[in-house]
Order: sequence, then structure tokens, then C-alpha cells
Amino acid sequence: MNLPLQSYTDQMGRTVRFPFPPHRIISLVPSQTELLGDLGLHREVVGVTKFCAHPVGWCNQKPWIGGTKNVKLNKIAELQPDLIIGNKEENDKTQIEALAETYPVWMSDVHNLPDALDMIRQVGRLTDTFPYADQLAKAVQEQFDHLEEAIDRAPRPRVAYFIWREPYQVVGNDTFINAMIRRAGFENVFADLPRYPQIKLDDLAALQPDRILLSSEPFPFKEKHLEPFRQACPNAKIQFVQGDLFSWYGSRLLLSARYFLELRNAG
Repeated sequence: MNLPLQSYTDQMGRTVRFPFPPHRIISLVPSQTELLGDLGLHREVVGVTKFCAHPVGWCNQKPWIGGTKNVKLNKIAELQPDLIIGNKEENDKTQIEALAETYPVWMSDVHNLPDALDMIRQVGRLTDTFPYADQLAKAVQEQFDHLEEAIDRAPRPRVAYFIWREPYQVVGNDTFINAMIRRAGFENVFADLPRYPQIKLDDLAALQPDRILLSSEPFPFKEKHLEPFRQACPNAKIQFVQGDLFSWYGSRLLLSARYFLELRNAG
């Protein structure tokens, strides 16, 4: 049966046309893969990346199409998708352009919480699951509203959020993580730098943040990595943080607001 084509505008302003509703979806981003699962699209999703750890079990049940930055075009061709869902930051521009020559490719572009809620709702429209997506987005907004009330007028600890070592790399401005740092009630000491800058620990020592947040992803910081931070900032509180709750902008946001409040109170 030939389904009617419908047109949608993605978050990058691109027009995408595909048979509606789509029955063969490939997801190129872990957080959006989890969202598709939570919207009940278990049969429709036919391919995921090797980093798509959620929903639990999908990484073993669904065909892998490579990583977020190095998708396997031949594998995608075998799966014959009628819709591919990706993200501007997480996927490679050249590969996305190559895919878009053959397949409908809808791209998200998420910088903050409103963008994330818009993405959730738009994916609901694309996949004929809007009532569920809208309900999910409202639940996320409600939790973040409660978080804002809980931390209103409270002092904002100054933090440095690390995502990599050798070289050390932190979160700067114009990133979703930085927006979440603000939502969590923290002040990012590297917010004057763009994106994900490389820094030296001398730079960290010069700023003397109140807290150093070491993410679980993409680099998995452990206890054995702490000493250089202790030497650079002996008075700072060092906390290991769940990176996915700062960086995943799909349905995992349902867990983020409460986690942020617990993290603040742990200080």
C-alpha cells in the first residue's frame, strides 16, 4: 500500500517529505532512539547506532548502522528506511547530506530545554504519536518548573563541567549541557568560551570553581583521575555526574530535574 507523502520542516529549517506514518525508521542519535522507544515505536524502528543503549535490549535486537559520526551507508541501504532521524551536532554533516540525497532525513537542532520539548513534540507529529509525545513534553516541563521553584533565589555554585581528559575538555557556551547546567542552578565558569573548549588545569586553577563536575560520558571519569583536580583546586568539591542526564534531550529528561536538585543538595 502506497502511503501519502507529507511534508515537515525540521529544526534546521529543512523540508522533509516521506510516507506518513513512517513504518521503517532509523535513528542516528541515542537520546532520540530512547524517545522513539518510549513513544511505542518498537516495530517501526529498524536501525540504531551502536551507542543506542536505550531502550534496554534494542542494542541487541536492532541492526546497528554504525556510530553517530560514522554511519554505514551500505547498512542503511539494506534496511530501506522511509525516515531517518538525526541531529545537527551529533551527526556528521557530510554523511547527512549524502543520506538526504536518497532518503528523507529529519534533523533536530537542540540547544536548550524549549528546543528539546519542541523536538519531542515534532517527533510525535512525524511518527503519528503526538498525544503521547505532548504528554511527555508537558511532564518534563512540569518537573523543570518545580525545580526552578525549588532553587529560586538560591546561590548558584560556580562549576566546571569536564567531558574529556588528555586533553582536558570542558563544556562552554551554546551547548545543551550548558543550558542544563543553568537549569540545575549552577554557574558555568567556562561559559565565556564556545562549545567544548580544550583547557589546561592552570586555566581551571585560575578560576577556582566551587565544584568540579566530572561526567560519565563521553569520557568515563573515575576515582583514579581525581588527583590532578585536587591539586589544581584543593577547595573545590568534586562530583561525578551522570552525563546522560545533562546531555540527552529526549524522554530521559523526565529523570533530569530531580537528579539536578539532588546534585545541588549534595553540596
